[in-house]
Amino acid sequence: MSNTAENLSSSESGAVLVVTSKVKKFIKDVSTMNTAGDVPEALTRIVEVELQKAIAKAKDAGRKTVMARDFA
Repeated sequence: MSNTAENLSSSESGAVLVVTSKVKKFIKDVSTMNTAGDVPEALTRIVEVELQKAIAKAKDAGRKTVMARDFA
């Protein structure tokens, strides 16, 4: 993977990292509220930040596998 591809965020590539229908259903089931169209992109940015942190922790530990503990 090239350095450019590693630094490309999903939001820049247009990919959404959350399942929109699941997010909408969760919000509706928990609160009976509706979900704005920009929520999936906002959640994607949050997920990307947390993934980058977890990747860094795995690298610091000398691993090539991101594990659940990397999110703690």
